[in-house]
Amino acid sequence: MEKHKILIIDDEVDLVDLVKLRLEFYNFYVTPLYTSTRAMEVAKREKPDLILLDVMMPDKNGYEVCKELKSDKDTSKIPVVLFTAKPQQREYIKKGYKDVGADDYILKPFDPNDLLYKIRQLLKKK
Repeated sequence: MEKHKILIIDDEVDLVDLVKLRLEFYNFYVTPLYTSTRAMEVAKREKPDLILLDVMMPDKNGYEVCKELKSDKDTSKIPVVLFTAKPQQREYIKKGYKDVGADDYILKPFDPNDLLYKIRQLLKKK
């Protein structure tokens, strides 16, 4: 079975560590990134099969990063799942995640099984 690569971009270290452990348990290779400024560089170098991207980042927000990823020929085909915990972002992300090129979204806190399901569905489409 192929080991898919997942890039997680989130400034919440504890959350990244938990998601990383969970995904590694299911045989995914996970690269954590705690800042969004190097997202393009790391995505181009690592060539992940999927990117989990937090919307609210201290340096560059996830919407901007997603637009950049989707507009670059080297990263445009990589599925992106946006996630957020901010109440003011919840309604926008439900309606507007496709406007920035994202393939799906999940709201924090989330059920790890829901996240795993979304990841597997997107990887099947790839």
